[in-house]
Amino acid sequence: MMSILIPIIVFLGIAALVGGVALSFRGAGSEEAEMRLDALTGSGQPRGKDAEQGAGLLSGFQDEGNALEAYILQYFNLRLFLDQADMSMSVANLVMMCGGLAAAGGILPILLRAPFWVAPISAAVVAGIPFLYVHFKRKSRLNKFGKQLPDALELISRALRAGHSLGAGFRLVSEEMDEPIGREFQKVFEAQNLGVSLEDAITDMTERVPNLDLKFFGTAVILQRQTGGDLAEILDKIGRLVRQRLELFGTIQALTGEGRISGIVLLGLPPALFVALWRLNPGYVMTLFTDPLGNKMLAGAVVMQLIGAYVIQKIIDIKV
Repeated sequence: MMSILIPIIVFLGIAALVGGVALSFRGAGSEEAEMRLDALTGSGQPRGKDAEQGAGLLSGFQDEGNALEAYILQYFNLRLFLDQADMSMSVANLVMMCGGLAAAGGILPILLRAPFWVAPISAAVVAGIPFLYVHFKRKSRLNKFGKQLPDALELISRALRAGHSLGAGFRLVSEEMDEPIGREFQKVFEAQNLGVSLEDAITDMTERVPNLDLKFFGTAVILQRQTGGDLAEILDKIGRLVRQRLELFGTIQALTGEGRISGIVLLGLPPALFVALWRLNPGYVMTLFTDPLGNKMLAGAVVMQLIGAYVIQKIIDIKV
């Protein structure tokens, strides 16, 4: 029974993984490319019975993907998570990719004849790889946005002093500054051109970008439009405050560098020693998996590693 079940699960996992990877390359740019092709080839409408059937099949797959994405968004706002990482991949594609990796990660220990309890752990770890990638990409993008914000505020302040409107200042930031801040201010400027109020456009930007300094900027702009005041001076003060905070954060990062390296060494040494002993004397290490007491010791070691990682992270994570 197991010999029949394993190939089926492997096939389904690989199919889900390949499908998720293939569909991930069909991002937002694919829709634009299809529109350009429609413009070049004519009306872009399907012709003939075969074309109508093909369009029906395609719409069926799209409806299933949209239904899956809508179901997931009821519990987790993964769409916002992907947008903050600047990834055009859909939520359904991300889930499919994680499912394929989970199947592959669960089957591999079984094929290697590892203990049964290793399979679910391996599946969970491998399934989290896409989320980790999106998380690190999102974190990098948000950090870059925070570093660009003082320059953007200074640019808007100069535009206001030169007699330009606030919307023109947003357009100047979108044209003169790189990603990601240039694109975010471009979205605000385009939303204004489409008739969205400035307050709503700025509020949408603060929801897309979870940055505390950006919330200060949005609050200052909204209050200034309601009560009046020198917005250029307010932006200068906010920009100066953000620069000082970034300098303080850099100093803290330098002072806590030794603690971070120590944490990496302490957390990485036990797994490295385990792998080294397994290569030198496999029978000695496999006792942890075959003996009941060894299983308890291994579980205790994993729990203590997690507790140690949490404590070290709390020590070196100083809020500014």
